[in-house]
Amino acid sequence: MSGQKHSEELEEISLYAEHEKIYPRQAHGMFAILRVIGVLSLLGLYYFIPWMQWDGHQAILFDIPARKFYILGLVFWPQDFIYLTLLLVLAALSLFFFTALAGRLWCGYACPQTVWTEVFLWIERKVEGTRNQQIKRDEQGWSAEKIRVKTIKHFIWIIFSLYTGITFVGYFTPIRELSDFILQLSLGPWEWFWILFYSFATYGNAGWLREQVCIYMCPYARFQSAMVDDDTLIISYNEKRGDPRGSRKKGANYEEQGLGACTDCSLCVQVCPTGIDIRDGLQYECIACAACIDVCDEVMDKMDYPKGLISYTTLNTLEGKKPHILRPRIVIYIILLIALTTGIFYSMLTRVPLSLDITRDRNTLFRETNEGLIENVYKIQIINKDTQAHHYQLQASGINELQIKMDIQDIYIDSGQNSEIIVRLQVDPENLKNRSSDVIFMLSTQKGDISIEEEARFIGPMFR
Repeated sequence: MSGQKHSEELEEISLYAEHEKIYPRQAHGMFAILRVIGVLSLLGLYYFIPWMQWDGHQAILFDIPARKFYILGLVFWPQDFIYLTLLLVLAALSLFFFTALAGRLWCGYACPQTVWTEVFLWIERKVEGTRNQQIKRDEQGWSAEKIRVKTIKHFIWIIFSLYTGITFVGYFTPIRELSDFILQLSLGPWEWFWILFYSFATYGNAGWLREQVCIYMCPYARFQSAMVDDDTLIISYNEKRGDPRGSRKKGANYEEQGLGACTDCSLCVQVCPTGIDIRDGLQYECIACAACIDVCDEVMDKMDYPKGLISYTTLNTLEGKKPHILRPRIVIYIILLIALTTGIFYSMLTRVPLSLDITRDRNTLFRETNEGLIENVYKIQIINKDTQAHHYQLQASGINELQIKMDIQDIYIDSGQNSEIIVRLQVDPENLKNRSSDVIFMLSTQKGDISIEEEARFIGPMFR
């Protein structure tokens, strides 16, 4: 009987909580203005740059079929992959630096998920109204008015997403040509795929998933704790000043009532895009958008209390200790960032738009010609990485009276093309001091404005 009674008392508990939509309240203040500036600047650059022309071509274009990558006045080739690697390292170091300095600044102001979500939220507010109006409408049953409003909102979202997808593909297919192809409905299958894929990703992530991307999908939230310390600027609630919380009338002496400065209005929770309560302490869901700071400062103004109940601060400051913003890890990051940035840009600006690859014929170490000269054979690959075609001349030095023989006399290579030629070097054995000697190949344009050198080995007979 006891076992039967116990089984009747068992309850079914779901391990998965149903997702509840978050309706972020619009915040006003200094940080809200900074977010708007960030959104307009980043989206302005994203949508404008593909239409900008530079030296007769699109300012930024990753022309994969032609294997050319235009970035303003520079042209990169697949052989310049090292620059992409260095830029990724620079981006990672920058992320570490800003996280150690001020937490998740990237997430709050510059992350694509945040930027596009801000736009989608703005559209939603313009179409559906304020937070309270949205909640009230969603709680009601379906009606003609509700269908009309929802349809308009999603229609604008889809149009904006499609334009975002078209712009994305415009970085890989010249956007002016792409626009003509779209109007003529003559796009290729890959263009259609990537436009629709990126549009769907924008619509889904910014319109539907929103904070779930930040909380569940983004790995950055998981390892940010390894990059912050007690001197990192974070958004924090001053518990000593704010607690105990409670409502009160304006002008009342809350200290006599045994209360802290926090009025328990919950506005800081309502404006949070991830739905957390910052008063519970720093949480990995916080994206450092500072909306809670703006709204709390508004409440403090209305109550004639000092601002800063929620603020950018450090854990050491909250504990009454002296903060150290400029600390060893920050200095190291700054030095690395300056050195790496300087090196990358210097290398890009001074790079030679020419590639020379030399491979000596290893099947035969050397051979002796009918004239008694020692000959080595080399396979030379030349890549013209300039935007113009050139006539080149090839020379070799390093050994006295070194002669160079080629099957072709005029080396002409078009822009972005490569050529492979066979070169024979001949030398009198009396001029060979060692069995293996260094030789230098120098390739230059006929005008002499572009040149490159590459070392190779010349193998001769064994000396006794």
